[in-house]
Amino acid sequence: MKVAIVVFDGVQALDVAGPLDVFAEANTFLREDQAYEVVLVGPRSGAVTCSNGMQLSVPFGYADLAARWDLLLVAGGPQLPDARPSGEFLAWLQNQARDAVRFGSVCNGAFVLAHAGLLDGKEVTTHWADASRLADEFPQVSVQPDKIFVRDGRLFTSAGVTAGIDLCLSLVADDWGHELAVRVAKRLVVYIQREGGQSQYSPYIGTGKDEDPIIGKVHRYVTEHISDPLSIEQLASAVSVSRRTFSRLFSKYAKVTPSAFVEQVRVDTARKLLEDTDSPLKTVAFKCGFHSATQMRTTFSRRLNVTPKQYRQRFRGDADVQPGMPRGDDERIVYQGVGQS
Repeated sequence: MKVAIVVFDGVQALDVAGPLDVFAEANTFLREDQAYEVVLVGPRSGAVTCSNGMQLSVPFGYADLAARWDLLLVAGGPQLPDARPSGEFLAWLQNQARDAVRFGSVCNGAFVLAHAGLLDGKEVTTHWADASRLADEFPQVSVQPDKIFVRDGRLFTSAGVTAGIDLCLSLVADDWGHELAVRVAKRLVVYIQREGGQSQYSPYIGTGKDEDPIIGKVHRYVTEHISDPLSIEQLASAVSVSRRTFSRLFSKYAKVTPSAFVEQVRVDTARKLLEDTDSPLKTVAFKCGFHSATQMRTTFSRRLNVTPKQYRQRFRGDADVQPGMPRGDDERIVYQGVGQS
């Protein structure tokens, strides 16, 4: 099964190593004639330097390589949102993706596919920090910012960095069945299916340099009065403007409603308490202005796709290993493939 991973100077090392290791571990359970044959493709053959300084040996330049791939993946890198690939490369990518059984991206490699017009009319995801920019620059693309990975027909896109592992485990499951994907996950000591979405990894809400000073004042006021009911009238009064002016400025600069903003601050405050304290969930809910632990659970599930208890288990530094966490498995099994999706 032929797999190509497109790399470049400044590529994120884990965007490449994660998928490589998934396929390499899968190969330990497969016969030689079933194995994934993975190649790295760069702007040229030779060494490519990753964003962390590590060097990769790339055997092929894209201009020298054309094949019908079972999977073509474009890796991401810190500079990609600002980079514009050459027309020659984009034409090569369009041709290769058109003929591939499956194609896609890891992290913000989605920008490369977008420049090639390969995401138009598609549902995709990318790193949470780049999702808004991808949506703004390519309005014809339907960006799902909280997804770990998204499948749309032959197109597969993943969230940031390690989400490339989640994506490739899913592809292995498509190719050879769920049981093999589980064994690979255990060998890599990762989850076969991660709970929740990207939002749980994003930083707490803050105010940016381009925002109106009123937004910063509101953020401080909400934080200081987080356990209060906090109506729109109360927020407007706190910054000494009318409700009408407050609503207009908030809509312009915060890009969310005041109630959604307050709810996000409550969630962020609860996240911090769940990470740093042993306070019972009812206490955390009360301190953060939720009516009850049930309301906090509902809000977490809607915004982060995890419950407060799950969030605490995942992000407490001294938490026990979560139930179901893979611990390793050295059993070797040869699979008779179940076909591709």
